[in-house]
Amino acid sequence: MGLMDVLNGMQNGPRGPRQAAPGGGMSPWMMALLGLLAYKAMKGRGAANLPGGNGSGPMPDPRTAGAPGGGLGDILGGLFGGGARPGMGGGGMGGGLGGILGGLLAGGAAGGLLNNGLRNLVGDLEQNGQGEAARSWVGTGENQRISESELANAVGINDIDAVAQQTGMPREQVLSSLSEHLPELVNQLTPDGRLPTDEEAGQWV
Repeated sequence: MGLMDVLNGMQNGPRGPRQAAPGGGMSPWMMALLGLLAYKAMKGRGAANLPGGNGSGPMPDPRTAGAPGGGLGDILGGLFGGGARPGMGGGGMGGGLGGILGGLLAGGAAGGLLNNGLRNLVGDLEQNGQGEAARSWVGTGENQRISESELANAVGINDIDAVAQQTGMPREQVLSSLSEHLPELVNQLTPDGRLPTDEEAGQWV
C-alpha cells in the first residue's frame, strides 16, 4: 500500500472525510506529517553539513542545503509543490507521493528517504521521554496519545518551526495536526509491530 493510500485511508476513516483541502489539494495535516518525515530524513542524512542541522538554527536555505539527493528545501519543496500553501490544489499536491517526489530522488529512494525520517522521528521520541508512546504506535496495541507540548519537546521545537515555515502553516496548527494524526500514521506504517526495512518502505511510493 502506498503512503498516500495510507493518508487517504486516515482521512476517510470511521468519522468520514476531514480537513479535505479545496480543489483536491493535500490536506494541511497530511502536509505536516509528510513534512516532518522529510525534514527528519534530510536532517539525519546531513546534520553535520546542514545549517541548523543540530536543531539549534533555522531551516537550511533550499538553494544551499547540501544533502544527497537534493537539499532539504528541494525535497520539501517537491512535497509541497514548490512552496504552495495549505488548501491550494496546485503544484502537484494532489498527486501520489511518487509523482510529488519524482525528479528529486531516483529509483525507489523516496521510500527509503521517508523511512529514514520515520526511524529518526521514533528515535527522537525515545530519547526525549516519549519512548513508551512511540513504542505503542509502532506496536500492535492501542496508540498512546501525546499532547502538543509533549510532542514539541520530544521532536524539537526548531524542527516543528522548520516544517511550519516550509508549509506556511502556523506552529500551533502543525503541532495540532501532528498530535492528532502522527500516532495513527506511525501505526499504519508499522503493521508488523516493527519499523519497516527500506525495501518494504519502497512500496510506499
